[in-house]
Amino acid sequence: MTHTRGFARTGPVLAMTAAVVLTASACAGSAGESDGGGGEGFEYGASQEEVDAVLADLEPATITYQAGAQSPESVSAQSANAFKEYIEERSGGKLTVDVVWGQAIAGYAEIDDALADGRVDVSYSLPIYKPAEYPAFDALATANGGMPNSLLLGELIGNAAVVDLAWGSEELLAEYEEKGLSPLMPMISTGTYHSICTDSGTAPDDWQGRQIRVASVAHQTQVQNLGGSPVSMEYVEVFEALQRGTVDCTFAQLLPSEESGLFEVAQNVTHTTGENSLSGRSAGANVAGRGYQELPLAYQQIIFDSSASGFATSTKVIVDGNAAGVAMLNENGGELTEMDPGSDARIGETNAELIAGVEESGVIGTGVQDRVQTAVDKWTGIAEELGYEDGGGFADIDEWYTPGDVDFQPIADRLFDEAMLDHRPS
Repeated sequence: MTHTRGFARTGPVLAMTAAVVLTASACAGSAGESDGGGGEGFEYGASQEEVDAVLADLEPATITYQAGAQSPESVSAQSANAFKEYIEERSGGKLTVDVVWGQAIAGYAEIDDALADGRVDVSYSLPIYKPAEYPAFDALATANGGMPNSLLLGELIGNAAVVDLAWGSEELLAEYEEKGLSPLMPMISTGTYHSICTDSGTAPDDWQGRQIRVASVAHQTQVQNLGGSPVSMEYVEVFEALQRGTVDCTFAQLLPSEESGLFEVAQNVTHTTGENSLSGRSAGANVAGRGYQELPLAYQQIIFDSSASGFATSTKVIVDGNAAGVAMLNENGGELTEMDPGSDARIGETNAELIAGVEESGVIGTGVQDRVQTAVDKWTGIAEELGYEDGGGFADIDEWYTPGDVDFQPIADRLFDEAMLDHRPS
């Protein structure tokens, strides 16, 4: 398939020259500080008729979106499809989204460059892989250890709290600004992490000498404190590493593990308790680059507004993936069980040390633990108010949860109003 390089435009109106291209800082960080490529905008929640009137004189445009999903058939493809559907429908067909799968244009290590030079306009990114370049992202992800841990309600509360905290972090937004990037969702929870091993046993002695793939700096410390040896690699390499015995375990989420077939080669899966959960659940982000920044204001607003339905879809994707992961695990003779209490407690102790280190570093300011707890309490109350609840436990989510039965849009709308709206391009 041939993909547009950057974004393609038809007609002379959008044949922009350097004179009208935004500077790097004009639209990065908090998107609400810029009017983008100029033109008239519209209020959030405006009627379709009002939006159509604003767009009437704009030329059509195509944006290239690099999705996090490996293929259009994967569970996580729902997020990319929802992004495309919202933008094309809200723009009355004047914006077209060209979706690229499987990091076909730029791998995770080069996504920032691809966004900056226009090869990609919007992309799912994994800043957690680059802690030296994104220290605030890494610090906030580390501080998320100990959030609620269950496969529906815990994911929902944790996801909302993460987004709220991220949009409220000036330090994190500044990291994107310095790179000339515009966050559409500065931090996305990709799901709770679990230990997935080829051998059974999660007591403290079982971890000694194990080679364990990790996805973050926090995981590295947790593995070392358990007595294992951390190994860093992208998740697309983990299946072969487990199959060949290069690593014994991985810390991973159920969704990508199901999509990459990990449970065919590793069936010993455990979860920690809520207060001792593995850190780093917030690995990803949706980020826009130069192509987005050059678009007229109204087009930017449509793309940004997709974040409301995007949060609902991404949460659904995680919960759907949790159910699919447990189903695959069961089919392969495995089971999702609770981690040994001794190891679970050690992870909790490590979390406390890590959060204290984040606090001491000042990378994301002070009062970190209190801010995280305040966000968790806030979104726990909202989730309960809206009637969200778990229908069972970890091991049987594939029995009590059916994709499509839970509507995540109500809490997504609350989150957009309370955390994202102030950052909307205007």
